[in-house]
Amino acid sequence: MTGRKLLTEASGVLEAPVGRVWEALADQLLPDGRRAGRFTVEDAPGHTSTVEIAGHTIAFQGGWWYRGEWSLEAHPDGTRLVHRVYNVARRARWGVPLANRMFVGFDASTRAGFLDGLSRLGERLGCVTRPD
Repeated sequence: MTGRKLLTEASGVLEAPVGRVWEALADQLLPDGRRAGRFTVEDAPGHTSTVEIAGHTIAFQGGWWYRGEWSLEAHPDGTRLVHRVYNVARRARWGVPLANRMFVGFDASTRAGFLDGLSRLGERLGCVTRPD
């Protein structure tokens, strides 16, 4: 995808095989059972996002600027999970930081949310997790 700017990234390792982590991540992010392709979901009352699934990546894109991607890759200790948030605004990209109060605290809150999700995945899989 062109025209996107990385805003923040967080990663962690789960001591479990990629296939098992993929199923648990998909269950956590996609509770309706869909596991392939591109489709739209209502992720909050009155708000929809487009979901794209390719390989071991799940992406949610919604609103005028947001795209969040969760990707899995093999790691010597199991699986590395990476979460990236992008600004994908096509117009007025400069206004995204202003609309989001210059993203003060955004990086920290994104990382905290990621670590919470990583911990929940580890509990679900019964495996050790750690920030990367």
